[in-house]
Amino acid sequence: MKIGSIELGETPLFLSPMEEVTYKSFRNICKRYGADVVCTEFVSSEALIRDVEKTKQKMRLYPEDRPVAIQVYGSNIDSMVSAAKAAEEFQPDYIDINYGCPMKKIVNKGGGAGMLQDLDKMQKMTAEIVKAVSLPVTAKTRLGWDQDSISIQEVAERLQDVGIQALAIHGRTRKQLYTGEADWSKIAAVKNNPRIHIPIIGNGDINGAEKAKQCLDESGVDGLMIGRGAIGRPWIFNEIKHYLQTGELLPPPTVTEIIQRTREFMQMTLDWKGHERPTILMMRRHFAKSFPGLQDFRPLRIKLLQAAEMDAVQQILDEIIEHYGEVRVDYTNVSLK
Repeated sequence: MKIGSIELGETPLFLSPMEEVTYKSFRNICKRYGADVVCTEFVSSEALIRDVEKTKQKMRLYPEDRPVAIQVYGSNIDSMVSAAKAAEEFQPDYIDINYGCPMKKIVNKGGGAGMLQDLDKMQKMTAEIVKAVSLPVTAKTRLGWDQDSISIQEVAERLQDVGIQALAIHGRTRKQLYTGEADWSKIAAVKNNPRIHIPIIGNGDINGAEKAKQCLDESGVDGLMIGRGAIGRPWIFNEIKHYLQTGELLPPPTVTEIIQRTREFMQMTLDWKGHERPTILMMRRHFAKSFPGLQDFRPLRIKLLQAAEMDAVQQILDEIIEHYGEVRVDYTNVSLK
C-alpha cells in the first residue's frame, strides 16, 4: 500500500486519530508495539486560524512518529484550506480530513460526520484542500448520516475524483455513534467498486487479532485502522501483525507484563509532560482499560483511578502484581464501549 510516495507495505496498521488520546507518548508507544502509521489528535480549523497555542501543540511532530498524519476538521472551506496549509508547515507525511467524527459539538457546527449531510460541500472542500497543499491528502468518514442515507459509495467516488490518495471508512453511520456493530460488508463494497483505485482502510470494532483477520478477509481492504481497541492495550498492533503474518495467536500478556508496558508508557508521558499531575490524568483513560476481566479487581481499579501522585500509582501497580501478576489477561470479548 502507498499514500502518495510513502511505501507502507502489505496491510499496514493505522492508529486512528482520537481526541485526547493520540498525543505524543501514546503515538510513540503504539509505534513501539507495531503501529505502522499514526495520526495526531484531530485539529480544529477555526482554533488553528485563531492561532490557539494548545491546538498548535497538537500538531508538533517528532522523528519517532513517522509516518504520521495531521488530521483537521471544520465546516468552513476557507478555514479548512488555511488549516491544511498551517498543518503542512509542521511537515507531516500527509494531511487527513475528518469527515467521520460523530461528536455532537463538532457535528452541530457542520464538521466531522456533519459533512455527510452536504456531499457537494464535502467534495468542494476536499478539492480546495488538495489544490492548496503539496502533501498527499486523505480522508476518514463513515457509511452515511443514518441507515436511510448510506452514501459511502458516492462519497468515495467524489473524494477520489478530486484527488484524495486514500480513504479510511468507519463501518457505522453517524447516527449509530459507537452502538451496534460496524458493517464491514459496506466497506467491502467500496473496496470492490471497480471505479475505486485509491487504497481503502477499514475501521470499526477491531478488538484483537482474530477480529482483524475476519474484517480483512471479509472486506479485502488495503489497511486496517485501530482506535478504541488500542486504549489500554497499545500492543494490539503487534498481536494483529503476528497473527496476519504467521496464523498463530500470541499468548495473552500476564498482568506483570501489562504493568511493565504501562510503566514504560507512563514514563514516556512523564518525560514529555515534565510533571506528575498531567501525566496521571492522561494515564487514567488507559488504566481504566488495561486490566479487563480480573476477578474481584474493582477496589484496586478504583484506587488506581483515584491516585493523585506518582508514588501512589506505582505502589498500587505493585499491589496489582502481587495479587494478579501471573494471571493472563484475556481480551477476546473485551467491549470497546
